Amino acid sequence: MARVEMVMPKMGESIMEGTVLKWLKQVGDTIDQDESVLEVATDKVDTEVPAIHAGVLQQILVQEGQVVAVGAPIAVIETDAAAASSNGQASAAETAPAATPAANEAEETADNVPFVPAASAGSAQLGEAQPGRFYSPLVLNIAREEGISMADLERLPGTGQQGRVTKKDILDFVANRGQQPAASAQAAPAAAAAPVSPAPAAAPQAQPAAVNNQPAASKPTPSVSGNQELIEMDRMRKMIAQRMVDSKRISPHVTSFVEADVTEIVNWRNKHKDAYKKREGENLTFTPIFIQAVARAIQDFPNINVSVDGDYIIKKRDINIGVAVALPSGNLIVPVIHNADQLNLNGLSKRVNDLATRARANKLKPEDLEGGTYTLSNVGSFGNVMGTPIIMQPQVAIMAVGAIKKKPAVIETPQGDLIGIRHFMFLSHSYDHRVVDGSLGGQFVRKVADYLEQFDPNTAI
Repeated sequence: MARVEMVMPKMGESIMEGTVLKWLKQVGDTIDQDESVLEVATDKVDTEVPAIHAGVLQQILVQEGQVVAVGAPIAVIETDAAAASSNGQASAAETAPAATPAANEAEETADNVPFVPAASAGSAQLGEAQPGRFYSPLVLNIAREEGISMADLERLPGTGQQGRVTKKDILDFVANRGQQPAASAQAAPAAAAAPVSPAPAAAPQAQPAAVNNQPAASKPTPSVSGNQELIEMDRMRKMIAQRMVDSKRISPHVTSFVEADVTEIVNWRNKHKDAYKKREGENLTFTPIFIQAVARAIQDFPNINVSVDGDYIIKKRDINIGVAVALPSGNLIVPVIHNADQLNLNGLSKRVNDLATRARANKLKPEDLEGGTYTLSNVGSFGNVMGTPIIMQPQVAIMAVGAIKKKPAVIETPQGDLIGIRHFMFLSHSYDHRVVDGSLGGQFVRKVADYLEQFDPNTAI
């Protein structure tokens, strides 16, 4: 028999870690190749992870709720000897996990958990400098705002993949750097006297519950009266909350508003929606028309299709438009229509319907959520006339479209002005004032409104 380590797979270009939600198989269960073994959640999507070998699940190395870096071992599968013969170093791989499983699990916990509570020895201390290490734009922004020098940043221990500093690493350092001066002062001589001391790794091993259950360790459970109900946020809601706070902290938001006459669009959709439903088996909505107008305006104003990295602006050639979708759970997810400028209305409609359907059924793939360069949110679907949306980082702008309402309006004709009933809609454009000034932000939303008002009623679909 041979033992093969099952590792956390890479589930997207920018995904560096995942959270184990649920083990679908237990120790001792027989597993077929490509059979789902566990459910994993990333910051993009929830998905099932299949086994790459058939055999028996001998050991589970990561418990439910733990965060694991991509490429880290998560389980051990016992296969037959024939499968082992394909790997000339199988025997070496077999003995290491079997000899010291507790030590391996402790090491994985120490290396892969991205946040260590304040009680941990290393949470607010600096280590040996690591020059040349990669830092994400978010980490650099936090360092700049909190006054952390590059020298200190290079000495900050990282728990991400390849020792990278994660957002939680730097926020933990910021929260604790002024709280433990005595401990830090005592730790420095000790480290100099015994540089190979295993003490930092011992803390997670001795207190696994504190590491793996961060909220319980760091914050007491709030008390409520009999007239109140205490509801813990689910994983997605916690993620949304953190991202919204991060976005407001990173980007100074400004919002411009424009009202557009969309009467021609309403009449065109009313004319074609029944035939489209019969032909395609799905609804014809306003969303693809809005996306088409946004894509055209981005071509006119490419400086809205950018991101910020420190003192640099990264201009994107691809126009990838995210569309906010409300889920049955009440949460929100933003799948992305890649190269939206290259699709006609029918193609956009197909893509929008497909992504929305799979989002509500929790069937999105990681690549469906990656690479967005601009975001559209339809607050009108909830009956709202306008909104002030929060930017999806690292993008620099987002647009909300409101409900379409009938209003009396002045209609200019060759014979003179008339009063008529028209369909109007507000567009709300929020943008990052670090790189988008009022002139660009205002001209962009006005151009989107112009494209909507100039919609050709003879457009085919």
